[in-house]
Amino acid sequence: MQREEAIDLIRRYNAGTCSEDEKRLLLSWYLQFEQENLPNISDAERQADLEKIWDTLPVRQKEIRKLSLWYRAAAAAIILAFISISIYLVVRPGDDRSQQTALQKSSAITPGTGSTVLTLGGGEQIMLKSAKNGKLTTQGNFTITKTAEGHLAYEANQKTQGTSENLAFNSVTTPTGVTFELMLSDGTKVLLDAASSIHYPVAFNGNERRVEITGQAYFEVAHNKLKPFKVVSNGQTVEVLGTHFNINAYQDEGMTKTTLLEGSVKISKGEKVAWLEPGQQSVTANADDKITVNNADLETAIAWKMGVFQFKRADLQTVMHQLAHWYNIQVLYESTIPKVAITGKVPRNANASHVLEILNKLGIKFRVDDRKITILPN
Repeated sequence: MQREEAIDLIRRYNAGTCSEDEKRLLLSWYLQFEQENLPNISDAERQADLEKIWDTLPVRQKEIRKLSLWYRAAAAAIILAFISISIYLVVRPGDDRSQQTALQKSSAITPGTGSTVLTLGGGEQIMLKSAKNGKLTTQGNFTITKTAEGHLAYEANQKTQGTSENLAFNSVTTPTGVTFELMLSDGTKVLLDAASSIHYPVAFNGNERRVEITGQAYFEVAHNKLKPFKVVSNGQTVEVLGTHFNINAYQDEGMTKTTLLEGSVKISKGEKVAWLEPGQQSVTANADDKITVNNADLETAIAWKMGVFQFKRADLQTVMHQLAHWYNIQVLYESTIPKVAITGKVPRNANASHVLEILNKLGIKFRVDDRKITILPN
């Protein structure tokens, strides 16, 4: 199919004048176009073509963002939905009775709604969801406050004179389905993703500012050239003086990804060291010390903090890991994991059936038992 023909077909698809055969043709064309390992189409050319097609659609983007997932998928000719195909996947209808039953069950799976927990130096825990705004407690020379926006902040009562011997450490832990923002005592802002944690000193004494995280966090580090800021996760250390960056360090994903938005960061693991420039991403495997640096897709890397799932040719495991962290689900694979390349985005506040319905349309079979999703053989 020529591009001009495809664009005309998309227009008629959106106008509702396509026949069933033409709808299948459109889907087949797009899936073939988006499949991985196409030898003659670069990523840049693919993206440029998709943007041209998107620009021709007879709807405004601001309107589309407000519409339901399925209508957005139709309006964008499935460009913004969870669409992609690899050469390994045979697309077939996913509307058999067992799949419809699974989808009905998944409609009850909504994002987690638990409370973020603040753990103080003495072990006392404060449930931040139910805590009232205002002063929560004190730690040393700092008052811990829950702001009007629901964030956590540390405010110095007086010039801190603490030493490492009496330094208190706090932790913040998020449940599934919840993100949380806090400001450390040095003015550094941290946004924690779901199922994540940060362990940090109330005051940064000594010659460095050191914190530890699990899961995913976005940092806006307050600049201090005399006291570098260090983030430790999965054996990796990120060192900065003051900058914006994202760390994805979920243990179950088997790797740590650090994405730099501005400034400069030093990545070290074991004896390996690498430096990142803005727009770059490092990847370190949890099992070894190798550091790989590539250009980053910044929009995809920080989509979570904008309230959306966003993928660009992601494999099924990557998608299901993110869903597990957000929806508090267990994901199992009954046999070989289907090889697909999933591209698109969907709001995080949607229930799980919105995502699973699209996977179903791609021919991915699954079974739902409460909060356990089992991926079945194709």
